[in-house]
Amino acid sequence: MLMSNLEVIISAVRDKKAKGVISLDMRGVDGAICDWFVICNADSTTHVESLSVEVEDKLLELNAQKPIRVEGRQNGYWVVMDYGDVMVHIFLTEAREYYRLEELWGDVPSTKYESYD
Repeated sequence: MLMSNLEVIISAVRDKKAKGVISLDMRGVDGAICDWFVICNADSTTHVESLSVEVEDKLLELNAQKPIRVEGRQNGYWVVMDYGDVMVHIFLTEAREYYRLEELWGDVPSTKYESYD
C-alpha cells in the first residue's frame, strides 16, 4: 500500500531522531500553498542535513517522488523542502526557537508526534 507523502515524511524524520515533530493541517487556510506543513528540528547542522537527505531518499524510494525544490541545505540552519502537497521545515533548534513558525499558524489543526528514544 502506498503511503501518503505526509506519512513517509513523518516516518523518515522520526526514524532519524528529529525533535519536536509536528504536522500542521493547512487544508482549511485560504490561499495556502500546500495541504500540510511538517516542522521539526535538530541540534546540529549535520543532523539537519541528514534529516533532509532521509526525507528525500524515502520519498523517492517509496513514492517515486522528488522534491519540487529544496532550499537551505547548504547551511543546515533551516531546510525547506517543497513536495507540492507537503512543505517540510527542518530547523536547527536555535532557528526554530527564533522563528517559531508553528506559532504563526496556531489556529490550524496540528498533530504532535512522539520521539523515538
